[in-house]
Amino acid sequence: MVLRPAFLRAPWLHFLLLGVLLYLLQARLFPPPAPVVGPLPQSRIEALTGQWLALTGRTPSTEELAGLKRTELEQDMLFQRALTLDLHRHDPVVQQRLLLNLRFLGLADADSSDADLFQQALDMRLHLGDEVVRRRMIQVMEQLIVASNPPAAPTDAEIEAAFEARSAELERPPRYSLQHVYFNREREPDVPDIALRIRDSAMTPQQALPLSSPFLHGHAFRHQTPEQLARTFGAVFVDRLMGESTATGVWIGPLRSAYGLHLVWLDDLTPARPAQLEEVREQLARDLTQQARTQALRAGVERLATQYEFRL
Repeated sequence: MVLRPAFLRAPWLHFLLLGVLLYLLQARLFPPPAPVVGPLPQSRIEALTGQWLALTGRTPSTEELAGLKRTELEQDMLFQRALTLDLHRHDPVVQQRLLLNLRFLGLADADSSDADLFQQALDMRLHLGDEVVRRRMIQVMEQLIVASNPPAAPTDAEIEAAFEARSAELERPPRYSLQHVYFNREREPDVPDIALRIRDSAMTPQQALPLSSPFLHGHAFRHQTPEQLARTFGAVFVDRLMGESTATGVWIGPLRSAYGLHLVWLDDLTPARPAQLEEVREQLARDLTQQARTQALRAGVERLATQYEFRL
């Protein structure tokens, strides 16, 4: 016969064990409700639709609108989570923003300390309706999510693979060294005769420069890529220039730009060429790191979203 201690037969112990069991079962079978995010008010949905229309020139499809709403709700979730963690109470950007708002509203007592004014702003819940505070808290949460699972630095093998995959994109662009004679729109009718005179007289750029109209950006450009030239002259000018002969030491044009007409003297042209790995290694490493951070953030947001109920 096995003897058990008397306390094991005590009713109070049985009730205690039963209570613990019921508590665990309740937590497992009836978990507390998840925090709710959404739905978005109609005004925000209309704003999202307007932004999409401005960017794409069309209204979003049903699936696209659902994606926009989901992204916006995830931003709300990050803001809500930041508030739950009291991150806004310890962020200097938030503090300065709320102090500025309080003073702008004329509610700041000159005798109160910044700490007291900050608490006053929190008590007034000014942080809940301020878009700058919201964006800042979302940014801090994103940083925390990535920091909790930081991506590893890209390996040499990954960098080399990215180099091979992006070889066409990474091609070094051509570079132009040129001088030009500019004719503003008022002088355009005279351009054919002036251009013929310059060519027939075999003028150099220095000799032809007195015939130019003033040009704000100057008359000589060295080692410029097509993109750099386009920022000055416009894409139409660059397209025409790239379609002309690559011979140097001759006059080209006139070519039209956003400002008028230009007679162009090509001093030098360095053709496009494939990039060397060492030239773009740092760029590739930065891009791979950013991709990994984006993936880590996406995974972290998705994990956090499982703790919330989304109402689209």
